[in-house]
Order: sequence, then C-alpha cells, then structure tokens
Amino acid sequence: MSDITPPPPPANPYQTVQPLSPSDEKLWATLIHIGGILFGFLPALIGYLLLKDRGPFIREHTATALNFQITIVIAYVAGWVLSLILVGLLLLLAAWIATIVFGIIAAIAANQGRPYVYPLAIKFVS
Repeated sequence: MSDITPPPPPANPYQTVQPLSPSDEKLWATLIHIGGILFGFLPALIGYLLLKDRGPFIREHTATALNFQITIVIAYVAGWVLSLILVGLLLLLAAWIATIVFGIIAAIAANQGRPYVYPLAIKFVS
C-alpha cells in the first residue's frame, strides 16, 4: 500500500458564489470605474461578467460602467468617422474628457458607497 493521500473531490459546479463584503464591493466598483479611464470598456465588461452575481452594489456599478463605456465607444467611432469633416475631432475630445471626468466622479461615489449614474449613457445592460 502507498502513503499517498487521494486528491480531494472536485468542487461542486452548482455551488453558489459567495457575496462580496461591502468594503470589497466598494473597492472593486472603484477599480472598475478607474479602469474605464485607463483601459476603456474591458474592465467594465470583465467586472460585469465576473462580479455581477456577488452583490447588488457591485452589479449596479459594473452595469452602469459598462453602459457608459459602450456609449463612449460609439462616440469614438462616430468621432473618427466625422473627423473627415473636422467636427469629429471635437467629438473625440469631448468623449475623452467625459471619460476622465465622469470616471473620477463615479469612482469617488463608488468608494463612498453611493450609487452613480453616468449622464448621457445609453442603457444597454441592466
């Protein structure tokens, strides 16, 4: 006989996810909003897919951030198309500034545990 212990049984795939603590929810929501400033829609998309079932606060903030980032991508595409007639350059500048300003405001609200809704965001995800 051998002295090797058998491996543990595999994890239950139907096990529910553990909710995040309020401080973890605030931290992740803050990071997702700041990540939107730095990396575009990817942090919001990844955060929404991975964290949406971990608590109502994080679900609200990730969905809000994802909606805003999708709206900003649409604005960037429209700005690049319209840059042929120079109006698009103003739209690109406005979208870039809006991303920074509203992302910082949203991150502060998330860090304080308050809900935040981005102005001018189209609601794609709820």
